[in-house]
Amino acid sequence: MTDKPTGRLATVGAPWLPDGMDTVTSADGTRIAYEQVGDGPVVVIVGGAMSRGVDAGALASALSRAGLRAVTWDRRARGSSGDARGSSPERETEDLAAVIEAAGGDAAVLGHSSGAVLALFAASLGVPVQALFLSEPPLHFGVDEPADDLPDRLQSLVDAGAAGEAIVTFQLEGVGLPQQMVDSIRASDQFASLLPLAQSTVYDAALVRQLSTPTSDMLGVSAPVTILRGEQTFPVLISAADRLAEEMPTAEYVIVPESVMHRPDPEATARIVRERMP
Repeated sequence: MTDKPTGRLATVGAPWLPDGMDTVTSADGTRIAYEQVGDGPVVVIVGGAMSRGVDAGALASALSRAGLRAVTWDRRARGSSGDARGSSPERETEDLAAVIEAAGGDAAVLGHSSGAVLALFAASLGVPVQALFLSEPPLHFGVDEPADDLPDRLQSLVDAGAAGEAIVTFQLEGVGLPQQMVDSIRASDQFASLLPLAQSTVYDAALVRQLSTPTSDMLGVSAPVTILRGEQTFPVLISAADRLAEEMPTAEYVIVPESVMHRPDPEATARIVRERMP
């Protein structure tokens, strides 16, 4: 097994990058950090809100054990990636396209949560994707949508240096977590690690708000689509997955018993992806 293959556009690891990471430059000049593990057909993992590439490490390892080459990356404004303020779903689509090209230009994409929305949108804009695996995308289809001004309010909080308030506001209004759970997260040691990700909440809020009801092009992508959700997860995500499966009758809908409460089980997910790779 190759621990760290080199993609066609991979740059030499810079001293400020964590071990194992390389960078590629997106269309607007933003530096995007990524990492590869394993050997075989490529699967690019697109993480959800307030996550970095390292957070998909267990999933990437499971994919590599299944004979696949897993690519994890820091979406813009996260981890070791840069940021061009004024981002949009289209800019993040360019980031994903750059990562796919760096990995060799021929990849399946596994998106989780908002990362699933981004993956589907990117495929609808022509980013080359062999297959799509969409794990619990937070689509609303016009029901209980977050407020239109949420991205602007989050940006104002970030600009004012209130990163913690931005994180909390996004968790409450963008994700829909109950107040008690948000209070518990804020009181935990984990909260400090979320603060550097505050700017990314603006982008995730804008992404999901703009694409909460998938476009016709998203629903008509040509790549094979597998929709994944845990047997036990948040009701809004069950409704979203059910509705998306109805709107995409050619997609396969897989309920994963091992995945619980919006946490994809690495081994079960890797098995499902391996079995459905083109």
